[in-house]
Amino acid sequence: METITSIKPLLAVLVSLLVTPMLVSSRAPNVREAWTFVAAAAKFLIILSMLPTILKGTEIVYTVAEFPPGAAIKFRVDAFGMLFALVSSSLWIITSAYSIGYMRGLKEHSQTRYFCYFAFALSATIGVAFSANLLTLYLFYEMLSLATYPLVTHHQDHEGRSSGRKYLLYIMGTSIAFVLPAMLISYDLAGTLEFGKQGFLAGTGSKALMGLLLVMLIFGFAKAAIMPFHSWLPAAMVAPTPVSALLHAVAVVKVGVFCVVRVLTGVFGIDLLGSLNFGPFIIFIASVTILVGSFIALSQDGLKRLLAFSTIAQLSYIVLGVGLLSPKGMTGGMAHIAMHAFGKITLFFCAGAIFVATGKKNISEMVGIGRRMPVTMAAFFIGSLSIIGMPPCGGFVSKWYLVLGSLEAHQMPILFVLLGSSLLNAAYFMPFVYRAFFCKPDEAMFENTVKEAPPFCVVPLVITAVISIILLFYPQPFFRLASMMVQSITGT
Repeated sequence: METITSIKPLLAVLVSLLVTPMLVSSRAPNVREAWTFVAAAAKFLIILSMLPTILKGTEIVYTVAEFPPGAAIKFRVDAFGMLFALVSSSLWIITSAYSIGYMRGLKEHSQTRYFCYFAFALSATIGVAFSANLLTLYLFYEMLSLATYPLVTHHQDHEGRSSGRKYLLYIMGTSIAFVLPAMLISYDLAGTLEFGKQGFLAGTGSKALMGLLLVMLIFGFAKAAIMPFHSWLPAAMVAPTPVSALLHAVAVVKVGVFCVVRVLTGVFGIDLLGSLNFGPFIIFIASVTILVGSFIALSQDGLKRLLAFSTIAQLSYIVLGVGLLSPKGMTGGMAHIAMHAFGKITLFFCAGAIFVATGKKNISEMVGIGRRMPVTMAAFFIGSLSIIGMPPCGGFVSKWYLVLGSLEAHQMPILFVLLGSSLLNAAYFMPFVYRAFFCKPDEAMFENTVKEAPPFCVVPLVITAVISIILLFYPQPFFRLASMMVQSITGT
């Protein structure tokens, strides 16, 4: 694989950090938010400028600092990292616009602090995406945990602080207890932490030791919300909805599954996982999380909590796809990062728009809302179809590849997991959508005075809903990047 050296990966990480002094010093909200858009656009354009190089099969590397051999602070932009970076950087622009409508609409306090930590979080996210080794990935993973804590506790009430403590306990406690020692053991065994196309642990230890490291690294990255290390995510829903939307539908949780996929493909390697027969274990924990998360979502009345448990289930589709160890399954799992992101962020945007317009958080209080907020609920319907995996939305494509991957891997029981979870997705989304539009007149809970949220809330959710539809017909470049990554790690 040809590589070139460029400072662009470092610039993509730093741009949102460098804008924070301007955010803090801006006295006028309009100036502060203009700087946010400048940083978001610059980050996206820097990442976009690297896309043609990656699509040609060339990787971009940049070393920041040398430590012991194989453990530098180093960036490497490959197809999988580019896929994740494109999703998170593009959605930051849309979420920045949504944040204006939401935060101003509710007259939230400490908005400057909010935008600053959002910028920190996006720097950490891109740092994870472009990490060349396990050390760099771990450092940016921890940076993201610290940057998002003030966002989770934004309201600074008892519930916010309690949820914040739980958030840090789970995501930092597990990384320090599991990932850090696993990383030290791995370096001792292999003499490197550099991600490889076939991993770097092959032939370095016994099957029992490899199994222990696998468990520590999968569960140590608790942002992936694999059960039983999942309950931080529903607790974090106390955060403002833009935080829930980008960080808990895209950045934070996707960083978790991204790290797990990097571990599986770049630390262990597909051949080692197959030779040690670790695939069934990965499939099992992912399948349990998918089904249990979907069942719990069925019983939720709080809309954001329902979306949280839905996210827990959907994240494990990505892990499941890689655990199948089949080319189509891995392609579907990696591409699901993008397909789920656009569908789920649409749903969170809709939940926030409803709260801004009505002050309602519970589904039981939203009967007839579709008649008063038709644009918002139409977008919610489209986002729901994407999460269920039905046309005309992009979620259908990634789930279809997961089905093909299950057949390719001769894992017939996984077909029932995929079908059953999709039926459960429909069971908790469709009744809400139906009652929002087609309730009896005497059941409607909203007066004629209720109307759509401000344009800064509505326009972003329309954009992400439209993109969810476009991704069915044109899933590029995400599927091409996923396919390129799978080809590089399987050698096919």
